[in-house]
Amino acid sequence: MSQRYDYRALIGYAHDALAASGLDAGHAEIVAETLVEGDLLGHSTHGLALLPRYLRELEAGHMTKAGEPTIVRDHGASAAWGGNYLPGPVLVRRALALCTDRARDAGVATVAIGQSHHVACLAAYLKAVTDEGMAAIIASSSPATASVAPFGAVEGIYSPNPIAAGWPTGGDPVLVDISASITTNSLVSERVEEGRRLPGAWMIGPDGTASDDPALLTARPAGALLPLGGTEYGHKGFALGLIVEMLTAGLAGHGRADAPDQWGASVFVMVVDPEHHGGRAAFERQTGFMAGAARGAKVPDGASAVRLPGERALRLRRQQMADGVVLSDELLARLRKALPDRPLDASR
Repeated sequence: MSQRYDYRALIGYAHDALAASGLDAGHAEIVAETLVEGDLLGHSTHGLALLPRYLRELEAGHMTKAGEPTIVRDHGASAAWGGNYLPGPVLVRRALALCTDRARDAGVATVAIGQSHHVACLAAYLKAVTDEGMAAIIASSSPATASVAPFGAVEGIYSPNPIAAGWPTGGDPVLVDISASITTNSLVSERVEEGRRLPGAWMIGPDGTASDDPALLTARPAGALLPLGGTEYGHKGFALGLIVEMLTAGLAGHGRADAPDQWGASVFVMVVDPEHHGGRAAFERQTGFMAGAARGAKVPDGASAVRLPGERALRLRRQQMADGVVLSDELLARLRKALPDRPLDASR
């Protein structure tokens, strides 16, 4: 079961709840927009599902309510910030805006951020950049989280480490958002709360047996999430996870070596202006050709055509902006529990 809600009403609902918890009004607007954008794109575990936890983080003083990042270094085309545990959406949006502006002059611009709070759904940031004719890469690691096992191990030592990329094609952009692990902590926690198993054997138990039991993550002794590729090809996901660690914690200069004890992120943001390379028209000629070739690739009889990364999400976004955002009954119950005095009554 589920219900539909106007996305603007959902932004207002989240904004008001965040602001009432003391978050700066401008910051609250950015966080609310980012969470709802995640739901619009169908990333339900990283949309409004995060709101109750964000509110708890504000109440506990773990998410900074106002202020600016600290500029650690700034060399024009590259910069490093200390995030001061400000909301991740605030820091990422600001970094993308800065990189987009500077990439117009330098061709490429990057910002690495240490001590950010959680950054929500990475895909939620991409369209604003691709609409400007730019390409973007965003990566995030969580230095206080050790839930993913390296390939061949049964102990978690790093986080799911998502990486996202978006680029224009002349039509709809390609939007990639993947984790270096086979699933996310959010989905595992959601399945534990709902008393449901995972769709596949995505966990590794302390005895080395792959399992679909999400409770392994908090068992004693604990299991871990498998890297992308699972027990057979997880060496590839492990390698991708290490790349994300290098881009985020390595370039920001803050990560697991500092043994942080609170929820947060190290983040890498890069924007590339095709005009400074082969030119935007040539770029979109190539990316558009690849998009068309992929969609037109031969498939088995009766099978659907190839779907590009982000294609379903963008189609769903357009539909939900017009018809309302679908929120599951499980999510609605969690929101009512977290905000019993703030009814959500914008059902379509």
